[in-house]
Amino acid sequence: MTFSKALVLALFLAINMALPTIATVYTVGDTSGWAIGGDYSTWASGKNFVVGDSLVFNYGSGHTVDEVKEGDYKSCSTGNSISTDSSGATTIHLKTSGTHYFICGVPGHCSGGMKLAVTVKDGKSSSSSTTTTPSSSSGKGSSATPSTTTTTSSTKSNASSSVSRITPIVVLFVSLISYCVLH
Repeated sequence: MTFSKALVLALFLAINMALPTIATVYTVGDTSGWAIGGDYSTWASGKNFVVGDSLVFNYGSGHTVDEVKEGDYKSCSTGNSISTDSSGATTIHLKTSGTHYFICGVPGHCSGGMKLAVTVKDGKSSSSSTTTTPSSSSGKGSSATPSTTTTTSSTKSNASSSVSRITPIVVLFVSLISYCVLH
């Protein structure tokens, strides 16, 4: 009996140790959302995106979220979009590692700064994150040069980000079960 209680306790401790790896939901642009004039380079800096995380784009009518390949990102072209949405609330689940590119497909918006590139690491190691967004451009959008920012962190940094986690619910549930089992 004592052995089974110790085994159950060890199992719950192991589950609690894994909780920090639960996916993070990032709201692109925080309260400003996905809009012309947003500073997505600053928004993305310091964030470590990993497989399983999600990006939520909130925007008004007259905008889109298009996931595109690198060449289309650089040229602000939507002709070969991987996906596109104009619902006003787009959630992108980051399912693969690598760099993911997003632009607004409305003419002039991408060149006006509505573009975001995030480098997603696999869930096993999130020691660094690289994000790329356009540097300021005074000419036509297709000549915008991306700038790259790399940050290193041993844990996820969520400063100034709208983030949702399931952790409190899971911790409460695990605590309730362990209390019932051990008493």
